[in-house]
Amino acid sequence: MDNRKLDAIDLRILAELQADGRITNVELSRRARITAPPCLRRMRALEKAGYITGYHADLDAKALGFEVQAFVFVGLSSQKDADLKAFEESARGWPQVRECYMLSGEVDFLLKCAAKDLSSFQSFITDTLTAARNVASVKSSLVIHASKNEPGIPIEVPS
Repeated sequence: MDNRKLDAIDLRILAELQADGRITNVELSRRARITAPPCLRRMRALEKAGYITGYHADLDAKALGFEVQAFVFVGLSSQKDADLKAFEESARGWPQVRECYMLSGEVDFLLKCAAKDLSSFQSFITDTLTAARNVASVKSSLVIHASKNEPGIPIEVPS
């Protein structure tokens, strides 16, 4: 990661790209208040420096048939470094797990999961997750509805 200081233009570019990853360079440059060629150079430099890690489309889970979203709290029987890494590697391979976070405190991992229906979610929990090596406890909470879904980080752009 490049530790260069980000100026207001860099922050504006990052904020605009975070809001709309499909924005054209011409529109991005207009919003960043610079011309298109230096805007593209800055964007490429921000990518190369690791400030921009990727682009993706936000999909409508329900429209695609994924009716269940849940958060799953996982406790492991061992917190040795190798065991933590092994669980993370397993979680990366489970398509139902959309996000995985190692936590401090009462549980070791928080998983955000998506499933077609309650039956397939239950099968994932019982056949895959609780059967995984080193898993000691699993607690899940189904999502009723999302009150806020704002990916990214709160970038403050100076005026």
